[in-house]
Amino acid sequence: MQRVTIVLDDELMAELDHLIAQRGYQNRSEAIRDLTRSGMRQANEKATATRNCVAALIYVFDHGTRELPKRLTRFFHEHHDLSLSAMHVHLDHDSCMEVSVLRGKTEAVERFADHVIAERGVRHGRLVMVPVDVEEEKHGHGVAPEQRHMHVHVRDAG
Repeated sequence: MQRVTIVLDDELMAELDHLIAQRGYQNRSEAIRDLTRSGMRQANEKATATRNCVAALIYVFDHGTRELPKRLTRFFHEHHDLSLSAMHVHLDHDSCMEVSVLRGKTEAVERFADHVIAERGVRHGRLVMVPVDVEEEKHGHGVAPEQRHMHVHVRDAG
């Protein structure tokens, strides 16, 4: 391990100390290592836009917004190659939450999520992505040829 000295202004240091207390880090070094890893992962995700990922798109919307449920359904059907599954939850009289499981090229999944989140009537949205490798060759595990399948392998995100 290497020791590094950094200089932070008082305001940023106060924010860091607040985060350390809030998340329960044992010390500043642990927090800075964790934040550095997170930042590097984000930078790497942008650099690997053509890689595959699985993702959860979570969004809350007003189901009463004119034509919104129809627009969302149409958009998901138009991109059925990205959408694996969805769960719809009624939060109250006006609000619904959906959790959609997506899979595809990182760039396409991000574009898809950005479009959904930007729809009028969608109040909150977040995309959580996990990089994966897709095995291109169909194979089976001692099963009949008609039961052969593709594999998705989650990469080490660290």
